[in-house]
Amino acid sequence: MLARAVASARTGGTTASLALGSGVFGVGGRSPRLLRLMPSFAGDLLDPAQSHGDVLVQIAGERAGDVTDAVERLLGVATGWRVRWRVEGFRADNRVEDGHGLARNPFHFTEGFGNPAGERETAERALVRDGQGEPDWAVGGSYQVVRIIRFATELWDKDSVHEQERIIGRRRDGRWLDGAPTDEQPNFAADPKGRLTPLDSHVRLAAPDRRNPPPLVRRSYSYDRGDGDTGLVFSCFQRDLAQGFEAVQKRLEGEAMAKYLLTTGGGYFFVPPPGDAWLDAVASA
Repeated sequence: MLARAVASARTGGTTASLALGSGVFGVGGRSPRLLRLMPSFAGDLLDPAQSHGDVLVQIAGERAGDVTDAVERLLGVATGWRVRWRVEGFRADNRVEDGHGLARNPFHFTEGFGNPAGERETAERALVRDGQGEPDWAVGGSYQVVRIIRFATELWDKDSVHEQERIIGRRRDGRWLDGAPTDEQPNFAADPKGRLTPLDSHVRLAAPDRRNPPPLVRRSYSYDRGDGDTGLVFSCFQRDLAQGFEAVQKRLEGEAMAKYLLTTGGGYFFVPPPGDAWLDAVASA
């Protein structure tokens, strides 16, 4: 029934993807090895009403009306399921440049440059491989992290663009502060005291060695609920939560941007690989 419900949301104008939370496997199920409830990290204020869940369905499309129609079809078929939380997102200035999917976030910065441009490296970072100790059915799947992050846009906009760029560690258009072009790597080693790129800037903490980027792939959306509640639906995919998202999140503790951010929801999920083997894993729970 679950697979049929998700399929009902797919049309010529929309795509629909499914990911599984730890609760859907139950006790003793054939769950992915690292899948659990997302913990609260430093600075988080997780609202239970918009956190975790057994199933995550993401519906995307070029036109808002198509997405709305697809959501209604999904809810009409997924009888017996209760919507725990939902959030509508968008990607301002969404585009692809040199293989990178780029968009402008609510802080006016273009993001997406850190993602790999090719399918091979994307798969290397995101997809579970043999030998990781995962159930056979999970090989080829991916751990997905979703974080609903509220942005203090009014406070942020009081800072000068120069100060904002030093907090992020890039220019608004993605260029590096040391003058390196967007498609090249900055030489952080030549700036050990952070004179050009501050040591507590977001990009420097998130990826201190640009030659060895974090093993994850991002795909985030902005949101605007009105009344000043704007921010980012951060989403990333990786083959290992500890080596991917969690390692980056720990490095970001104490970053200069922390006072402008508040994570209020989200969760850990697992995107099953193509095929129906995951159905047996869920059924055995």
